[in-house]
Amino acid sequence: MINQTTIDEIKSRMDIVEVVGDFVALKKSGQNYKALSPFGNEKTPSFYVVPSKGIFKDFSSGKGGDSITFIMEIDGSSYLEALKYLAKKYGVEIVEEERTDEQLQAQNERESLFIVLNFAKDYFQNILWEHEEGKSIGLSYFKERGFTEETIKSFDLGYSLNIWDGLIKEADKKGYKQEFIEKAGLKIVKEDRSYDRFRGRVIFPIHNITGKVVAFGARILVKDKKQPKYINSPETELYHKSHVLYGIFQAKQAIRQADNCYLVEGYTDVISMHQAGVKNVVASSGTALTEDQIKLISRYTKNITVLFDGDSAGIKAAMRGIDMILEGGLNVRAISFPEGEDPDSYAKQLSPTALTGFLEDESIDFIKFKTNLYNKDSGADPVRKAQTIREIVNSIAKIPDSIKRTVYIKECSSLLDIEESIVVAELNKILITANKERQIKELRKPVDQVIQEEPQINEKQGSSKSLDSIINDQERESLRMLINYGTRVILDQEDNQQYLVSYFFSEIEDVEFVNPVYNKILKICKQKFEDGEIVTSKYLLSLSDEAIKNTVVDLVTDKYDISELWQNKYGIVIPREEDKLKNVTYSNIVRLKFRVIEKLVMNAKESLKKAENVEEEISRQENYIKLKRMQMQIADILGIVIT
Repeated sequence: MINQTTIDEIKSRMDIVEVVGDFVALKKSGQNYKALSPFGNEKTPSFYVVPSKGIFKDFSSGKGGDSITFIMEIDGSSYLEALKYLAKKYGVEIVEEERTDEQLQAQNERESLFIVLNFAKDYFQNILWEHEEGKSIGLSYFKERGFTEETIKSFDLGYSLNIWDGLIKEADKKGYKQEFIEKAGLKIVKEDRSYDRFRGRVIFPIHNITGKVVAFGARILVKDKKQPKYINSPETELYHKSHVLYGIFQAKQAIRQADNCYLVEGYTDVISMHQAGVKNVVASSGTALTEDQIKLISRYTKNITVLFDGDSAGIKAAMRGIDMILEGGLNVRAISFPEGEDPDSYAKQLSPTALTGFLEDESIDFIKFKTNLYNKDSGADPVRKAQTIREIVNSIAKIPDSIKRTVYIKECSSLLDIEESIVVAELNKILITANKERQIKELRKPVDQVIQEEPQINEKQGSSKSLDSIINDQERESLRMLINYGTRVILDQEDNQQYLVSYFFSEIEDVEFVNPVYNKILKICKQKFEDGEIVTSKYLLSLSDEAIKNTVVDLVTDKYDISELWQNKYGIVIPREEDKLKNVTYSNIVRLKFRVIEKLVMNAKESLKKAENVEEEISRQENYIKLKRMQMQIADILGIVIT
C-alpha cells in the first residue's frame, strides 16, 4: 500500500486541468473548462472541469470527482493504479508500506493482470536486447525495417524465444501465478499441456491511453503456411480490441496539438510515421474500425485523416470506416498512397519534411476522394455514374449535422455535374427510409421492454411523492450553500461578522435531512463545526465514501456560466449568489422547514382519520393543529397563502 504521506504529496501536486487535458480537449468557459463527454457520445459539451475546486463533473453520465477519480473512470484503474499513474506524471517517488498476506490476497484480478502483462513486456524487451537469439533475429529485424533504438524503446518492442515455454518458466521462477498468465492471454492450455502463445515472433505491446500494456501483437519472421503472419492477444478483462487503438498513448498529445488524427492500418505504419516526425497517428490494428475507436479519437480531435494503401480494391472495402466516422459527427479527409506503397514504406522513402508536405498536399475531403475513386471505374458508363452518385449521397446522409450536409450536397452537385435538386431528392429518400426503419425497430420492441420504459405513476401517492421530491431539492439547495460558502463571512442583524456555517446551523437547528447521503454530509459538517472546524468541499472529496464524493461534486459544480459578454460589453450587471449569501441561505432553510412541516401536516391528517377512540382522536387533533399553526407561521414569512 502507498503510505499516506506519499498520497498527500501526490494530491498536493496534481492539477485537474493538466490531468484531464491529457485525455480530453478542454475549452475555457469563464473560470472553468468544458468539453464533450469522454464517457459518452454527445453533440454538445456537458463535461466541466472546475480548477478552483480541483474537480470534474460530467452531466451526461453523472460521473464526477477529483483527478484520482478521473483516472479511475477514464482508464478503468483501481485507486492504487490511479495514484501510481499520477505519481509518475508528477515525479513523486512511491513509498509503499509492506502489505499483509490478507492485503496481498485482496489484490483484485484486474491489478494482477496489469502486473503480469507488465512482467511479460519487460521479459520480451529483455530477450530482444540481452539474449543472443533476440539480438540476432528480433533486433536485427527491427533495424532492417529502419527503426532506431530510440523508436524501438519508445514503443516497448520485444522478441519471444522460439521455444514452447520460455515465458511460462520465467514467470514461474519470478513467482507470478500461472492462473493470471493464462487469463492475460500469454499462455495456452490444451488438455494436459500448456505453452507460450507467442513463440519465435517479434512483439508489439499494445498500450491503453495511460500507457499500461493491455495486450500484445506478434509477427512471425519465417515463412510458415501453417502459422498466421500476425497473432494478437485474445480478449480479456483488460483488452477489448474494438475499444483500443494502437499507438494512442504515444500519439494523444500530438493529435490534440495538430487537431487532426492520421488513421492507418498496421503497427509498422504507426511506428514508421512516428519515427519520421508524424506523431499524430494511430492504427485500428488490422481490425475493422469501430464506433468505440472513433469515440476514443474524438476525445482529442474532431478531424480524422484516413491513410489508404495504393490499392483501389482495398480502399473500397475500407469505405465503411469513413461512413462510420461521418456518422460519429467527425470531419473526414483521406489520402491514397501511390500504387504498391503504404504509410510504412513511403515514410522510409521520404525525408520528414517531404512526408509532411505529401500528407498536406494529398489530403482531400471525403467527397472528392470518393468521387475520384468511383469515377476511375465508372468512366462514361451512365449506370455506374448513377451508382457513384448514390454511394456518395449515402455517405452524406450519415452526417448528423444538417448544415454540413447542405455544404456537401453543393460540393457533390458541382463535382459530379448534376443538379443540386436531384442530389437533395436522393438524400431525402435515404433519410426518410432510415427514419422509417428506426420507427419500425421501435414498434417491434418487446412489450415488456416498452412497459419498463414507461414511467409508472401511483395516483394515490402522487402528491406525497411530489412533496418528497420538493423536500429533496430543498435539502440539496441548503447543503449546497453550506458546502460552497460555509467559510464566507457574513453580517448578522447587529452587523457583527460571523461565518456562514455558524449562521446556517443556528437557523437549521435540529432538522434532519430525509436524503440519507445529504444527512450524512450534514452530520459530518455539524460535528466538525462543533469541534471548531469548518468543512470544505476539499475535505469531503478526500473521504473514501464514493456516495459522498459524487454528491459533493454535483453540489459544487455549476453547469452554467454567466456570459462575460453581457457584463463587459453591454454593461448588464447580473446579481450573483455570492452577493446575497445570508438571504439565499435563510430562504433555503425556511423553505425546507416549510416543506418538512407540510409533510408532517399531511401525515398528521391521515393519522387523525385512523384514530380508534376519542382520547386518541383528541391527542392527534392537538398535534395536527400545532403543526398547522407552525406551517402558517412559516408561510407568512415566505408570503405564501394557505388554507
